[in-house]
Amino acid sequence: MSTKPLSKSSKTPTRIGSHALLAKFGLGTPAALALHLPMRYEDETQLWTIAEALAQSGEGAVQTQGVVTRSQVLYRPRRQLLVTITDNGDELNLRWLHFYPSQQKQMALGAHLRVRGEIRDGYLGAEMVHPTVRAVPANAPLPKSLTPVYSVTAGISQAMIRKAVLGALNHPSMQMVLAEIIPPVILETAEKAAMQFSLRDAVMYLHQPPADANTNALMERTHPAWRRVQLEELLAQQLSLKQAHELRKSRASPPKIVSNELARAIPSSEAKSLTSRLCAALSFELTTAQQRVWSQIGKDLQASYPMNRLLQGDVGSGKTIVAALAAAHMVERSYQVAIMAPTEILAEQHYLKFKEWFEPLGVSVIWLAGGMKAKEKKQAQVSIQSGQAQIVVGTHALIQDAVHFAALGLAVIDEQHRFGVRQRLEISQRIGSVTYYCHQLMMSATPIPRTLAMTYYADLDVSVIDELPPGRQPITTKLVKDSRRQELIAGLEHWLQKGLQAYWVCPLIEESEVLQLQTAVDSHAELSSVLRHYQIGLIHGRLKAEEKAAIMADFKSGKTKILVSTTVIEVGVDVPNAALMVIEHAERFGYAQIHQLRGRVGRGSAESSCILMYSEPLSLAAKERLQTLREVSDGFVIAERDLALRGPGELLGAKQSGDAMLRFVDLQRDAWLIQIAHCLADRLLKQHPALVKALLGRWIGARTEFLKA
Repeated sequence: MSTKPLSKSSKTPTRIGSHALLAKFGLGTPAALALHLPMRYEDETQLWTIAEALAQSGEGAVQTQGVVTRSQVLYRPRRQLLVTITDNGDELNLRWLHFYPSQQKQMALGAHLRVRGEIRDGYLGAEMVHPTVRAVPANAPLPKSLTPVYSVTAGISQAMIRKAVLGALNHPSMQMVLAEIIPPVILETAEKAAMQFSLRDAVMYLHQPPADANTNALMERTHPAWRRVQLEELLAQQLSLKQAHELRKSRASPPKIVSNELARAIPSSEAKSLTSRLCAALSFELTTAQQRVWSQIGKDLQASYPMNRLLQGDVGSGKTIVAALAAAHMVERSYQVAIMAPTEILAEQHYLKFKEWFEPLGVSVIWLAGGMKAKEKKQAQVSIQSGQAQIVVGTHALIQDAVHFAALGLAVIDEQHRFGVRQRLEISQRIGSVTYYCHQLMMSATPIPRTLAMTYYADLDVSVIDELPPGRQPITTKLVKDSRRQELIAGLEHWLQKGLQAYWVCPLIEESEVLQLQTAVDSHAELSSVLRHYQIGLIHGRLKAEEKAAIMADFKSGKTKILVSTTVIEVGVDVPNAALMVIEHAERFGYAQIHQLRGRVGRGSAESSCILMYSEPLSLAAKERLQTLREVSDGFVIAERDLALRGPGELLGAKQSGDAMLRFVDLQRDAWLIQIAHCLADRLLKQHPALVKALLGRWIGARTEFLKA
């Protein structure tokens, strides 16, 4: 399919993207500008008289024109610019709450303006608020294509970027920049909708769609031109991840036979396998799922290349003991192990658990976190560098420059998507003349939807613990209006009289004038007043580490009966006697947060409940979310809903880490394309490996920081 010719009046610039801001955000080349596709479109191909436009009030954006008959700055009640245009005796008001002197000059008395926006009733009559405005002659021709609207940043106007894009599309290099790379024989197996356009025609069409284009398909990004672009973007991403997977296989893993130097540096285990002794010391049997996953990890640890595995499992499925078995395997081979968690509370839970399991077996387990005193931190760092520390547990402090391992063999990263530092965790080590990469085991209690795993974790091996340990109690989830708050608090006493404990979670610490939410501090005071015969604790992120530790110790021992908390107890806390979770203002929490919080109970023998207390009125999204959480306990189903709501960036922590985000693909809407791209990538690598570099250069190389601005 051919595209319509570009405007002949456009001049080819001598320096594409020479504007400093365009270059700063990676839009300084024809290729980058060509692939900076519109985020939406405006229809400026139709023009209505003011009378016709007024008849369409409230029905969406319309375009009209007229002569300025009034232009004034008013203070009602705030400073604003009011402009009135007239056409054949009909008037339309234009209003700006934010404006510049240059806009006032553009809309001086007698100027002829063409305006586009939605007409609504205002206090002075029908008006457009902040319309698009152009000063043009009355007989100025209408554009023949829809007007693209691009993602921009401060200092870059739509007019500037449209001019730059048009210049890029007319640039002599464009034929080569958008040339077909994928052989037709490969593309023949793709979806037909994605093959109605060549890549060049698809890009040209998306930048300048004709007036009769299917606007809905363009806006929803389901048009065949979008499908062609999406397929190639997905294909490039799949190729990149598959190459990363192959690159890992070319790296050396920790040597199976340790050197004499290493054996002297790090204490060795006793003759009997440390993993066998750990299993024998446990008070429970591994589930079938845990045994299967441990078998997969055990094979990885024997491989000649470093493990890079994601261990998924719903809250309470027993991921930690599997990580402990992997740690035991490496320690018995005289390697060190690092266990890293995103919060001190979660990291400390791991520290206490690993101490309980390993110290009776003669293994040194030490703690390292940012909140430690300088002297203690220095001692820990010395122990790590000397090799005396065999298992090191802590927060992000483990990856600071001052920490040097004698021989790190395994890094376990819990809730890794919350770090945003994935690329910094590829830790290379050196023993004498041997350089190797440590094994990595990433754990997540938030199940990863299949589409997400295929597009963002394709370079990882994935294991799933899909079975809860025996004895885990089902959790009953109930929705309660906040108008029944006093009734709920009164009912807590009956719960405590059974000898059980409870969590009470609040979304904020301090009062907010905007949200007007009950705070953790106020809830603690209220509960302490009503339930004065019971000890009630309060924990939040602003407490010092030692204060948090003392509060958690009292709760775990049973001394504290109710723990009022913010979401710092979202992950990692394990108190079997706590069988009730109350979440205030549950409508303010996301799917994953509530599912994680709910997983803190149901760990003992008592029947467990989670009460979601909410305030009305509820938005439709909040209502659907709470209903789903009441009815569904499957973490994978909840993860799919969370993906649809928040998108992959927030779910993966990729906004912090700088991981490659798909620009034009929606994982929910375009899921069917992912499998096609996955298969095409395999064929391209096998049959046309020389073309892979060119395809990656087009997509990965052209990715810019612009979209994050």
